[in-house]
Amino acid sequence: MNRYRLLAIVTAVSLVLDQATKLYVDANFALYESVPVIEGWFHLTYIRNKGAAFGILSSGAMRIPFFIGIAVIALGAILWYLRSLRADQKLAAFSLALIFSGALGNLIDRIRLGEVIDFLDVFWRHHHWPAFNVADSAICVGVTLLIWEMWQDERRIRRERRHPAG
Repeated sequence: MNRYRLLAIVTAVSLVLDQATKLYVDANFALYESVPVIEGWFHLTYIRNKGAAFGILSSGAMRIPFFIGIAVIALGAILWYLRSLRADQKLAAFSLALIFSGALGNLIDRIRLGEVIDFLDVFWRHHHWPAFNVADSAICVGVTLLIWEMWQDERRIRRERRHPAG
């Protein structure tokens, strides 16, 4: 499959899931309302995050332009990197598409609301992972798969250097 077609499909699916879930939570939950899904481990908890991951950089006059600018630069860098992939780097293309779609999903929130809607709340006893959303999940899965692909590619290159064909 063409890498740009893959990007379009993954982005469309991820964006629909991300924005639909955020719209649902925004319309049906009160801010900070929490509904248990798996008691003692996973709740849907409506949070608005003005900052980045873990709420960092959540204040300041330049906060919104900064996050929008970073997102636009990241989207451009992903498109540039996607263009430079070899034809056999299908997992890397899929990974970049996930990262792109996640960045775009959160960018839409920042432009529309000035903050990001988070609602997936995972915890164990009193140890909470910061709430996140579908876009954040796409970014994390994409980064993990991209690291895996890069590691596998490096292993392949080392093998070829040790045992050249011919």
